[in-house]
Amino acid sequence: MRNYLIYIVISCFLVSCKSNSQNNNENQIDRHIYVNDSIYIIKGICYHPVPKGSPNQRNFNNLVQDLKLMNEAGINTIRVYEPIDDIEILNQIDSARIKVIIGFGYDQGGKNDIVSGTFIDYVNKFKNHNAILMWELGNEYNYHPEWFEGDIKNWYKAMNDAAKLIQENDSKHPTTTAHGDLPDDLVLSMSPNIDVWGMNVYRWDNPTSIFNEWKVKSNKPMYLSEAGADSYMKISKDGYSQGVNQIAQANATSNILNAVFENQDICSGVTLFSFTDGWWKAGNNDIQDVGGSAPNSTGVPYDGSPNEEHWGIVDIDREKKQAYTVVKEIYLNTNNQ
Repeated sequence: MRNYLIYIVISCFLVSCKSNSQNNNENQIDRHIYVNDSIYIIKGICYHPVPKGSPNQRNFNNLVQDLKLMNEAGINTIRVYEPIDDIEILNQIDSARIKVIIGFGYDQGGKNDIVSGTFIDYVNKFKNHNAILMWELGNEYNYHPEWFEGDIKNWYKAMNDAAKLIQENDSKHPTTTAHGDLPDDLVLSMSPNIDVWGMNVYRWDNPTSIFNEWKVKSNKPMYLSEAGADSYMKISKDGYSQGVNQIAQANATSNILNAVFENQDICSGVTLFSFTDGWWKAGNNDIQDVGGSAPNSTGVPYDGSPNEEHWGIVDIDREKKQAYTVVKEIYLNTNNQ
């Protein structure tokens, strides 16, 4: 929706995807992500902590509090939209027993981005860090061919080439991307170097249909890189009243998460959107506005209207919403590492 380290003792953390099941039966496909040879289910959250009044300038001043809330809710993975280039922050995340999906943008002014090639410097700097789960390339760029000279194939080629370069430099961590909904045959044919397919999916409060669609298309692992609902109803609908409505968000979150974890044979989990409300998204950054935009806005429960400043499971002051309780109950009762 938006647009292993140096320790006193060095520890090894191996993430992999297996194309064939462990019994070596060629007719069985293993769609899972593995960490240290155990199946890893992502019980995650999208995390882009921007404080009040800030013009999309992320900071980690609340990291200790945030990690405590994440631990309490059973969150084991966070997805960030840009690299965390601070070893102390990664160390804190690792100490909280949480893994990170590191996102690289295409053009970020030459800092850890794909177009400049500097992303690979970050990969080589942090590829041995115990917190890293996967390397993610782009965030629903398939909705924006105008960013690539009007031809989205330019992005698919850049993404696939970047994934290949990562694989040549880091054999321990899978490559992934956050694709807007289900990848079509073109992107799959042009992107064989993507190991795990993340998908930003907003299909009301039930993403179940995408799992069977993916099963037909590919044998690779997949997860929902975004899914969820906001806590503001633009209109009254489906029995939910207009205005701030935490019940609507909580109910949608419950339905979405239950659908994900009922399909673990295909889906490797979810990074729910998002941890905290983002006051920078829709208007005056000093107040919480109504509005915002999203490419797939009609699929947002329960009013088909994305109010992006109301999407957190906690608010900007870290007060828990009802959706937080839902996440906690489901994540803590989902078997995983």
